Amino acid sequence: MRRRDLIVLFALVPALGLADAARAGDDKKKKKSGGEDYLPIDAITGTTHKAGGRRGVLSVDCGLQIPDAKLRDFADKSMPRLRAAYVQTIEVYAAGMPSGTEPNIDFIAQALQRQTDLILKRPGAKLLLGAVVAN
Repeated sequence: MRRRDLIVLFALVPALGLADAARAGDDKKKKKSGGEDYLPIDAITGTTHKAGGRRGVLSVDCGLQIPDAKLRDFADKSMPRLRAAYVQTIEVYAAGMPSGTEPNIDFIAQALQRQTDLILKRPGAKLLLGAVVAN
């Protein structure tokens, strides 16, 4: 056996074992952060205007707390619509923010909760804000 064939063989053996382990890991469902009734949402950003014509970013981290299993399943399936509504809400709010002001977290929470209730067609999902950062 040539040395090159032996090197290729040794390189492929661990890769085959990792592929089997990855397939086995897909079968098990990992616990999400925040518990079983929590749906995390990726950070939502919007562009702000700073003094001097510079641009800034408003970033909002949030998630949904939904105790009802049927509603949680519907929310999980509706996540693209929810994200689109959240992004549009944050972009409109960030574009209208005067430069040098802090974001109104109460208004953001109310607006996002209103969008959540509209898309899910009933109340029962509570929007939880993590961090709101304006750069």
